[in-house]
Amino acid sequence: MQDSRTIRRERARRRKNLMRAIGKDSIAIIPSAPEKTRSRDTTYRYRQDSDFYYLTGFEEPESVAVLISGRRAAEYIVFCRERNELMETWNGRRLGVDQAPQVLDADDAFPIEDIDDILPGLLEGRERVFYSMGRETLFDNRIIGWINQLKAKTGSGTSVPTEFVSLDFHLHDMRLIKSRAELGLLRKAAKITAAGHLAAMKSCASGQMEYELEAELISVYRREGAEHSFLPIVGGGENGCILHYTENNAELSDGDLVLVDSGAEWNCYAGDITRTYPVNGQFSDAQREVYEIVLEANLVAIDKAVVGNHWNDPHVAAVRVITRGLMNLGILKGDLKTLIKEEAYRRFFMHRTGHWLGLDVHDVGDYKVDDKWRLLEPGMALTIEPGIYLPASSGVLKRYRNIGIRVEDDILITDDGPEVITSGVPKAVDEIEAIMQAS
Repeated sequence: MQDSRTIRRERARRRKNLMRAIGKDSIAIIPSAPEKTRSRDTTYRYRQDSDFYYLTGFEEPESVAVLISGRRAAEYIVFCRERNELMETWNGRRLGVDQAPQVLDADDAFPIEDIDDILPGLLEGRERVFYSMGRETLFDNRIIGWINQLKAKTGSGTSVPTEFVSLDFHLHDMRLIKSRAELGLLRKAAKITAAGHLAAMKSCASGQMEYELEAELISVYRREGAEHSFLPIVGGGENGCILHYTENNAELSDGDLVLVDSGAEWNCYAGDITRTYPVNGQFSDAQREVYEIVLEANLVAIDKAVVGNHWNDPHVAAVRVITRGLMNLGILKGDLKTLIKEEAYRRFFMHRTGHWLGLDVHDVGDYKVDDKWRLLEPGMALTIEPGIYLPASSGVLKRYRNIGIRVEDDILITDDGPEVITSGVPKAVDEIEAIMQAS
């Protein structure tokens, strides 16, 4: 794990790079995530906005980071909550305005309550405002209000920004290429995720409830100091054919498969693994036939995740394997090239083969540049997750009905080839059966 000084220096570089990208006549405004009400007067466990965290490392709500390139007085300013003994007694400790410059390496800090008085003055004289409009309507309206406040003073010579620019383009391109420190965090998230999946696999038994497997995952994550990076998917039998099934409240039946898609989040970086295995520890012939197709697609797609290939190459490889496999099972009929061109496979494999991975489990970054698939570069992180889903309603032969299979791994793009950071949980049929039957 990289030490805190390394991380802080890296965040400073990120802020400098971003200020260089937006130019000296610009200002960037990055608010923290708002707290979300769960029910009445209780909130969900707080999770910081990924862009804000990427630039500041600050995990408190009611905060705003402001970057003003070339400003002599202060280029990096933070607005945050003041210390408050009563509120801290009820809701937990706060960093406070006095400590913020030192801890966050900010040039200056102000109480969040004073932002309406101070921010308009920081906007004055800037030509462009870089801000991600549309995420939080309430904060959007505050930005507009500050601009209107300046416009009302134009008669006295006040200079008002004339251009709004989305911050996403510059910031998300930065986030797409991970640093050495970030790669370390992703490896740690993947290691914890794999441990959770392995515990769930070993504990699986007929008659269990889906939420009992979910509990195995989360207990491992929490013991390691991690959270889940998204709501776990634990789908037994026909539920495994629902891509984003999160109810996790059905009984696991002997003879069915269970599809488990879950990830640990470590220091805001996400893991994301899917494994599918038989509830009773033994694949049926039909289950094995379908599983081997998906596993081959997973392995072939990983082999295509190399520097210089484009983003879509792994998907193209997976589609070919899955289409040919469905033909061999008698589920698809016709010419291979024609079936691929007509996307006949999409009835049974309806999603892409992967997504970017990072601070968000479906991380930021364009998949195309100038309408062409993006080339893979060292430092990128992505998932490889082919699947086949055969619900009873699909009309396939009875022996294949209600088989839903996905095999997902996390991959780092390196000069030496794809690095599979989720190899800590098995995916070969014989290995899965051996582990489950030994438990």
